[in-house]
Amino acid sequence: MFTGIVEEIGAVREGSPNRLVIEANKVLEGTKVGDSIAVNGVCLTVTSLSRQGFTIDVMPETLRCTNLGRLHYGAYANLERAVVAGGRLGGHLVLGHVDNVGEVVTITSEEVARIMRISLPSELMPY
Repeated sequence: MFTGIVEEIGAVREGSPNRLVIEANKVLEGTKVGDSIAVNGVCLTVTSLSRQGFTIDVMPETLRCTNLGRLHYGAYANLERAVVAGGRLGGHLVLGHVDNVGEVVTITSEEVARIMRISLPSELMPY
């Protein structure tokens, strides 16, 4: 489970087919191989760690159904570790599993906010 609050922005250091290596600092604290990290909101499993970052394997369906397939060397990704039970939860609980992909139709400005209109498949509209 995730809160949906980004802890850190990581840099992609390798974007090969089905694998991403991401440079990070904060999300490495207490992380071990097998833990979940949300990358751009997608729950993924850490397959290896280094002092500078972590590696995740990404399945073809995940690459097709998310923006992870467009990440490349030098791109940035939002990172969040899974929730630890017993602590303060900011934000809201998010599963981190993607149901579909929407398309940004318009972006308008309102003072300091940006309003995004996103289209999505009709079967997801009730949600």
